[in-house]
Amino acid sequence: MSVSRCFNTADFRKLAKAKLPAPMFHYIDGGADDEITLRRNTSAFDDFELMPRFLVDVSKIDTKTKVLGTTLDWPVFLAPTGMSRLFHHHKELGVARAAAKAGTLYSLSTLGTTSIEDVGKATDGPKMFQIYILKDRGLTTEFVERSKAAKFTALCLTVDAPMGGNRERDHRHGMTMPPRFGVSDLMSFFLRFGWSMNFIRDPDFRLANVVHRVDAIGGGTMPVMEYMTSQFDRTVTWKDVEWLVKQWNGPFLIKGLQSPEDAKRARDVGATGIMISNHGGRQLETTPAPVDCIAPMRDAIGDSLELICDGGVRRGTHVIKALALGANACSIGRGYLYALAAGGQAGVERALTLLRGEIERDMILIGARTIAEIDRSFLIERPRR
Repeated sequence: MSVSRCFNTADFRKLAKAKLPAPMFHYIDGGADDEITLRRNTSAFDDFELMPRFLVDVSKIDTKTKVLGTTLDWPVFLAPTGMSRLFHHHKELGVARAAAKAGTLYSLSTLGTTSIEDVGKATDGPKMFQIYILKDRGLTTEFVERSKAAKFTALCLTVDAPMGGNRERDHRHGMTMPPRFGVSDLMSFFLRFGWSMNFIRDPDFRLANVVHRVDAIGGGTMPVMEYMTSQFDRTVTWKDVEWLVKQWNGPFLIKGLQSPEDAKRARDVGATGIMISNHGGRQLETTPAPVDCIAPMRDAIGDSLELICDGGVRRGTHVIKALALGANACSIGRGYLYALAAGGQAGVERALTLLRGEIERDMILIGARTIAEIDRSFLIERPRR
């Protein structure tokens, strides 16, 4: 099977599973505890039905939308995900180039395997850097300045990871620090010949944005990861967020909020938007699906903040439903990581093309000519048991 025979996220997932060693696949695919939240993030969209309007002139539709101070060709962008080199040797650069080609924004993770500077040089498309407020505030400030110098459009602060969630699949498959692969997992490296050969030819795996901080202690992947783990700060408060907002002084998202009360606090400290997210079901188990948080947040804050639905988006209809509930856009993580693993940059390009095509088709079929026209009148919420 090739990416040309992939027609949806499930197809890319199947191909990624066939191409990746088991530890890497389950690192993408898994969630916390019993993975209830992981599954619910997508199934929650099924609680809403679309109510189309007919006899509308939809000979021309416009999918453009403005978020984060920039106009995107369509209302989906690429969320930050760590360590893309694990999944394909095209890593973050291939994804960033695919996003630019698709007319949308790419988000680089602090834990990326490509530097801020290299992503900045690779594409003129809109870019966002995902950041943490670390114990070393000097490093946090450094990230801000480097992102400005590399002409990143926006900053995204992740707040829902004061520690890692209980990701049992990672333990079962040895994706721990240090790695502890079992016999079957080691065999999967030999059986995934293409991935293994590419890793042998191009073995460079570094957390590229922080590796310079551990040069004094010898470098290497494990010291860098240990250093980053030691830097996560459980004392961070809204006052620290307000400080970072001022340091950046531009489009600023807070990623990981889900409650209307936190949405109001985000507005009060000067953020310009929220990525409504439960970290892809990888942190606290049984938190709400992001799509279920959109309307309560929008009702609480009005139009004062941009809301991004981040989690579980697999279909164009999911995007339409999120927009109807009050989101300004959606972001995808696993949706493009499966495609990256399946076919590198070309895989991501195809996945984005397919998703955008679904959105365009769905807008025609519901009778919406522009993104701005999509509102709650297009939705019916099914009774929940």
